[in-house]
Order: sequence, then structure tokens, then C-alpha cells
Amino acid sequence: MTTPLPAPWPHLGIRCPGPADHLPVLAVLDDWWGGLGGEEGMRQRALLLPKLMFQHFGDSSFLVTADERIVAFLIGFLSQSRPDESYIHFVGVDPAERGSGLGAELYERFFAHSRAHGRTVVRAITSPRNSGSHAFHTRMGFVTEPGPAEFEGRPVQPDYDGPGLDRMTFRKDLSPTG
Repeated sequence: MTTPLPAPWPHLGIRCPGPADHLPVLAVLDDWWGGLGGEEGMRQRALLLPKLMFQHFGDSSFLVTADERIVAFLIGFLSQSRPDESYIHFVGVDPAERGSGLGAELYERFFAHSRAHGRTVVRAITSPRNSGSHAFHTRMGFVTEPGPAEFEGRPVQPDYDGPGLDRMTFRKDLSPTG
């Protein structure tokens, strides 16, 4: 069920995604990422968002729409192996809505969901080259975890997602009330 978002987005609705949302979300990724990486980039983004994320983690994820058009999404989950933690896996916001605070709204909703389920830590990762993501996570209260390497002065975990796939890892400690 879609519910309206508060001001300044009363024209937008939010709901949990389901399996039927998988292909529509993949369809917006290439536009939103400006075709970054061509065909290979498109394939890599699709591999980051397999259908199983929509089948098994819909209750902890969010999809924002305007009418039937996808405007933003956050795919996250409560860790099965680390009962104090949750994880933000993939987030996208339509470029026309960036800077409006919509991404922060999705994160705050995920933080509230995590707290409601007894989680005290939220984790996320990004590519070391994604300085915008690093800045956003820092504004949202995440700290970049120490790493054995650096990229442009920021700590990096080499080969985090496989050979040559270095990542920056983030941690946010949740206070019990906000």
C-alpha cells in the first residue's frame, strides 16, 4: 500500500517494493546513472540488484513513486548473521529529485525501521571513486571505517568485493530514539 510522503513531497507516495518492481527499478538505473560504463555498467548495476532483493527484503526496503513513475528507492535488510546490524545495499534517486532531501528521508526511514527491530548499527559501502556517496554518508552521520589502503586520502578496503573491487565501508551507530 502506498502512503503519501510529508512535505515537501506530498505529491509522492512511498511503499515497500515487491518482486514485480524488480524490472521497473532496473529500467530507471541506466537513465539515473547517465549510462555510466555503457553495456558493462548496465550489466554490473543489474547484478547489484537481483530479483532476490525484491523477493526477500521488501519489508525493509522502500520505493517512492509519483503516480506510477519510480522516483527513488532504497534496498536494505536486517542482517541475519549480525543481530545488532542492518545494511543499506543500494539506493537510487531520480536526478530531478536529487538535493531535495528525498535520499535523506529514505535513510531516516531505514534507520527507524532498524531501531524498531532492535538494530544499533547500520552499514553501507561505496566505491572509493564515488565522492558524492562518501559526502552523503558523512552528512547522514556515517563514519568511514579505517582501511589498510587509501584513495584520495579516504580509507579503502582493497579487494572488498573481489579482485580489484575496492570499497569504502561505512558505519552508523544508531541512538535508541533518533
